[in-house]
Amino acid sequence: HLEEAGVTIKPYDDILNEMKVHLSSAKKAKIWMDNTRSNFALSRIIPEAKLIDSQNAATPMKACKNKAEMEGMKRAHIVDGAAMAHFIAWLGDEIVNKGRSVSEVEIDKVLTGERAKQPGYIEDSFPTIAGVGSNGAIIHYRAQADSDLLQYLDMKNPILIDSGGQYTYGTTDVTRTWHFGEATSEFKENYTRVLKGNIGVDSMIFPTNTPGFVLDVFARKSLWEAQQDYGHGTGHGVGAALNVHEGPHSISPRWGNKEVMKKGMVVSNEPGLYENGSFGIRIENLLDTTYVNDEDNEAYDNGLEEGDEGYPTKAPGKKTFLKFQKLTMIPIQKNLIDTKLMTIDEFDWLDSYHQEVFEKVSPLLDEGSPGLAWLTKACEKIERGE
Repeated sequence: HLEEAGVTIKPYDDILNEMKVHLSSAKKAKIWMDNTRSNFALSRIIPEAKLIDSQNAATPMKACKNKAEMEGMKRAHIVDGAAMAHFIAWLGDEIVNKGRSVSEVEIDKVLTGERAKQPGYIEDSFPTIAGVGSNGAIIHYRAQADSDLLQYLDMKNPILIDSGGQYTYGTTDVTRTWHFGEATSEFKENYTRVLKGNIGVDSMIFPTNTPGFVLDVFARKSLWEAQQDYGHGTGHGVGAALNVHEGPHSISPRWGNKEVMKKGMVVSNEPGLYENGSFGIRIENLLDTTYVNDEDNEAYDNGLEEGDEGYPTKAPGKKTFLKFQKLTMIPIQKNLIDTKLMTIDEFDWLDSYHQEVFEKVSPLLDEGSPGLAWLTKACEKIERGE
């Protein structure tokens, strides 16, 4: 296929020499390269007159998933939910019932093992971050058996687990913060404000041509009200059975990225809060960007673009709107929520999400299994209090 398309494969380390050979091969020889995504070693050898400085043509093709790619992504997240149900059921049993203290390394190993049992599993989509207590505040922490930082999970501390699977049909990336003991009221407030930020982004409806940075404030609103914030972006693009971090879009306060959100883009939604030396909280779902109106989605799936014959017509001045749909199918720990901070709409969002998770994931779990028992309880409606 690549030969028919005129594509030649060369060793990775040959790129500099091959670029020089190409540039000297003809007076009109040019190189198409996105300077914003390239290093200095490459950009410095291309004369300005021979550079086509533009986004890689494959980038928007990968960013906007077609119907088949999105179906694969949905499937990946459902089987990922089954793996996580088995894993959390095991972890809860070890911590609560058996009274064990489980190392971050063992947690990483067992979670990977549960994913590996799922059909189409290739490998983890990135090294698992399993941070107990203060290690949860280290954004890209990686547990090592011989490290002085290694901690053991018990009922006293929370754990932040950021992990994902690479399947033949899709890519996952999810973060949950768990606590198997009794969390403090301060921790619950912080957790709830992070959750409210996640719901805030998830619930947005916005017009086409909206850059991702416009949406970032909805993830931080509840935290800002408590004079809190986090120091990383809210969302990154994710490939379909490709890179777990894949642009060009993002949701971030860094307004320099003006890439607009489009139908078919997958983006993470991961607000957090971190206290150095104490804890880390992050709640991450992957989201599918889709049109609000069904006729627009149908046109997209049929390969039509705005202006094409057969594309739904809009009244003058009428805009097309987008929304998000959840891909991640993993429950959110309800007893860490301070219900006094939640609105009716947020309660409804949580109950609806958990109903969807149960309906999609439970058929993959054996009747009578610990995983199904855990999922059933985790997806029960939340007690809303007064």
